[in-house]
Order: sequence, then structure tokens, then C-alpha cells
Amino acid sequence: MTDPERPYSQQPVTVFGGSGFLGRYVVDALAERNYRVRIAVRRPNLVGYPQAYGMVGQVQAVQANLRYRHSIEQAVKGAGAVINLVGILHPTRRQTFEAVHVEGARMIAEAAAAAGARMIHVSAIGAARNSESAYARTKAEGEAAVINAHPDAVVVRPSLMFGPGDGLFNRFAALAQFLPVLPLAGADTRFQPVFAGDVAKAIARAVDGKVEGGRIYELGGPEVKTLRELVAYMLMVIRRRRLVMGLSPGLARAQAATMEVLHVLSLGLLPDVLRLTRDQVALLQHDNVVSDSARREGRTLEGLGITPTTIEAIVPPYLVRFRKKGQFDVQRDAALEAAPPDVIAPESAGPGSQFQPRRGAGPAIGERTR
Repeated sequence: MTDPERPYSQQPVTVFGGSGFLGRYVVDALAERNYRVRIAVRRPNLVGYPQAYGMVGQVQAVQANLRYRHSIEQAVKGAGAVINLVGILHPTRRQTFEAVHVEGARMIAEAAAAAGARMIHVSAIGAARNSESAYARTKAEGEAAVINAHPDAVVVRPSLMFGPGDGLFNRFAALAQFLPVLPLAGADTRFQPVFAGDVAKAIARAVDGKVEGGRIYELGGPEVKTLRELVAYMLMVIRRRRLVMGLSPGLARAQAATMEVLHVLSLGLLPDVLRLTRDQVALLQHDNVVSDSARREGRTLEGLGITPTTIEAIVPPYLVRFRKKGQFDVQRDAALEAAPPDVIAPESAGPGSQFQPRRGAGPAIGERTR
């Protein structure tokens, strides 16, 4: 859906990694603001429904490979803004952390600077050059490379992101379907999960020119929870009883090493839901929350004028499929039918009403989610 009150952008916005989880939200937010969008990916023919956002021809997929500078420059040519969303959790022979997070980010920023385009780079909370995790180290090095090439770039560090299709709640819910015990590396590590749609809003505002450049913004949701608490909430939503077992760092590293061997022995066919690496274990040893300095300086969602969306408002509807009877769960239907309409209304009907929006299975009636 486009905005009839905004003029259509004459210059396109190039989004590297626009077909991924966060990319779909970003492309949607940009199309809604009447921007022309180029989704820069290695295989344009595999880009799915993001191309259906906006008006006909408003969103197009173009070929670009972070290993080849010329393809990056061609994708950025004539763009008014460039967004880099590319990131990996599992390196391969060619797609290493250094190649993607550092060199790829540097070339994108250099191309954006040469084209005179705004630059928005997505990193991650926890990025640090002294981290034991190669993922976190290269994310920090990538940030530095981007700022060096494009001093006015906006760097965004989100915490764990949730939303339909996420790799957080969906992953553990899938495991809970067949595992009686859920072993957790970093069970007591604190996270500040943020709705991907809110991160996309912040990025879109940066494209609008409403976010000060040359700064790092840390984006987290309204609540801080441990991984154990997040998994417990997921189990409550899908109505399954499972033992949640926290692993010591040593045991977690042993489990990760075993999974890495199994991945090799299976010729790369080990399902992603089962994959765990020692690098991820190292990353899970540190809290993943917005820093005090970011809050003081307004480098947060709230500082950008965005009210963070709660987990309860988004997660339950897309986890229903993991219940034993899925969307045909009788208990769920009975609860909704028994609830007074005002429970899930967008606002209270007045004194004496039973306005309790948190009890609804999803967002309020008439409320848009992105």
C-alpha cells in the first residue's frame, strides 16, 4: 500500500539483502512511503513476494554479488539511498564473516559515497572488536569500515528480531514439536527482542533524512528477558510442556562442536533448526540489550519517535501452527468467542467495559502491523 499524500521518489533506494527476513519489512516500509526500491541480491529470479509490495514496477530485483565491486556499483548507480542488510550466522568457504561483514560492507559504503547516496548499515547489538565471537568482531569491523568510507552513514544495531518468519520463536517452537528437552546455551543471557517492523520504520526514517548520520543506534524492544524466559513464553503460547535445560559454557561448546561435525558428515544437509556453532555459543555468553549510553543520548527507537511493539502483540498468531491442533485448536477458538468484543477492540468502549487488549490473540482490530 502506498501513501497518497507523499510524492513518488524520483531516485530509487537500493536494498542489499532485501529478500531476507528484515529485508521484507524494510522493502514494505519503503514502498509504503512511495520510494522506488531495488532489491540487490545474488539471484534475482529467486526473490519472491517482496516484489509485489507497492505499485506495479515500484519494486524490482537486480543482480549484485558482494565479492564483485562492479556489480555493487551498478546496483547503487543513481540511487538516493543505499541500505545494507546483508549478514550471515554460518560462514562457508566463500561467504566468510570477513568477506560479508567487513569487505562487502566497505564496498557498499564506498559505492554509496561515490554515488552521493545516503548510507544505512545494519549491524547488531553486541558488535565489539574484542569479542571472542568472530561474528561480533567482524560486525564491529564492518561498522568501522562503513563509517570510514561514508562518515555520514547511519549504523543500526538491533537486538534479536521477532515477527512472522523469524529465526527466534519459530526455531524453538519447531524444536519443541519433537524434543522432550530443550537444551539452551546462554539460558540466562538477557535479550531485548525487537519487532522487525519497528526496525524497518527506523531505517525508513533514516532514508527520509530524519535520522542524524555518523551515529550508531541501538534498537531494542520494550522488555528485557532471558533466553530461558523467552522459550518459556513460547511454550506457553504453543501449549506444550517441555523441560528447559540451561547448559554450562563447556557443555554448550561440546554440543556445538558435535553439531558442527554432524553438519559436515551430512554434507551440509543438517536442518538449520538444529545448527549451533561454537562461535554462536561465545556470542550467547554476553547480554544483548540496549546500552545506558544509547538511552541517554536518544539513540534508540524511542529516541527516534517510535514506540516499541510488545512480543504479545505480534508473536501468538504466527505460533498457533505449532500447537498440537494448529489453527484448529478448540481451546483457542472458544477463548476468543467467549471474550467480549471490547477485549480486542482498538480502544475502550467506556466505563464498565472489559477493555483488555493484552488478552487478544494478536493486534487490535483495525490496527496495522508491519
